[in-house]
Amino acid sequence: GIVRIRRETKGRGGKAVTVVEGVPLAGAELNALAKALKQRCGVGGSVKSHTIEIQGDQRELLKEALEARGFQVRFSGG
Repeated sequence: GIVRIRRETKGRGGKAVTVVEGVPLAGAELNALAKALKQRCGVGGSVKSHTIEIQGDQRELLKEALEARGFQVRFSGG
């Protein structure tokens, strides 16, 4: 499948969050990937219902990191 990356600010007090969805992993594997991505970007984040949320606008860094791990990545949203 295709992993989609988008930037959100709605409902977050104007702060940007980068959302990664469509990752074909579950449970501990998803948490491990989220941890690695957070370390790569040097920011915090969380895993919520099969999506990874990374603080700030990190779209380009995340795209590079996910493609290096063999995922097909596309940007979505505006």
